Amino acid sequence: MSVAALSGPTLRPYRNLVTILSLAGFLLFAILLSAGKGAVPIAPGAFFAILGNFVGLELPWAFTPREQTVLLAIRLPRVCLGILTGAGLALAGATLQGLFRNPLADPALIGVSSGAALAAVSVIVFGGGAAAALPFLPQTWLLPLAAFAGGLGCTALVYRIANRGGRTDIPTMLLCGVAVNAIANAGMGLLIFLSDDQQLRDLNFWLLGSLGSVTWDKLLPVIPLAGLAILLLPGFARFLNAMLLGEAEAHHLGYDVEREKRLAVLLAALATGAAVAVSGIIGFVGLVVPHLIRLLIGPNHVTLLPASAMLGAALMLIADLVSRHIVLPAELPIGIVTACVGGPFFLWLLWRRRGIGGW
Repeated sequence: MSVAALSGPTLRPYRNLVTILSLAGFLLFAILLSAGKGAVPIAPGAFFAILGNFVGLELPWAFTPREQTVLLAIRLPRVCLGILTGAGLALAGATLQGLFRNPLADPALIGVSSGAALAAVSVIVFGGGAAAALPFLPQTWLLPLAAFAGGLGCTALVYRIANRGGRTDIPTMLLCGVAVNAIANAGMGLLIFLSDDQQLRDLNFWLLGSLGSVTWDKLLPVIPLAGLAILLLPGFARFLNAMLLGEAEAHHLGYDVEREKRLAVLLAALATGAAVAVSGIIGFVGLVVPHLIRLLIGPNHVTLLPASAMLGAALMLIADLVSRHIVLPAELPIGIVTACVGGPFFLWLLWRRRGIGGW
């Protein structure tokens, strides 16, 4: 398969365009549903009128002060976090799968999520000492930066061990990811053992994943970190297409393979670390969403990456909506919802592909 065949006009362009537009519509539907459902219902018209009023526009729909307060202070930061988390994890998964040419190269499987989680748990347990040692750093930036550093460190370790002679050995990379996950889980277990009762309750809920505790103060440092990765990762689409042919072929096509790989891994770690810092560990989004998109529109990364971002964001908002309403008045951790849906789906996907012998 040539790069031209992957990125050119012969790959069912109209079907891909319809799929992209459908995903954009699905994402808008998920945003309106997530923002509108709850103890204070908010109609789509009121949603747009409140946002218009916020930026100085007068739209022809009525809303109450209560609806405005609930949307701007509670639901909108949650919706923004769901979009950033879902899009970031799905983009990171699609990028790593294309980069390493392996369908299992999920941020969680190769240790990115566990490394970010271990760093974030360390900040929660020892946050007071870290803040005193870094007085120049705003408190709200400490957790996302630590999560990013943890994810990046684990990614660099896995990549360094798996890279031999300028080539990445995929089985070694996956085995390194298993080892890093085990070490990170052991570290988190030790930190949980050392934590007090209040920290233990926070950590248990946080490790299962949740969008519930987000506020604008917590979200603000995540927006530039995750936003930068989400904006820049689709720019690697043609390089990832070339990587499907092999590293040597990508080099002959004019790419500085090692430089592009380092940048792509850095941005994938940034997206994962920023998402883990606020929402906790949420599995299967980065693994399953790119496979769903490949079933819909094929392996061309020019469309695969933006489509994965939109579907990941929409599914995260739907999963959050389910977690908020399935066990009322309590709230189910969103990581349980994504695992209950993503695990069986991935098993079905493996069963469906077993006779084909490839991805």
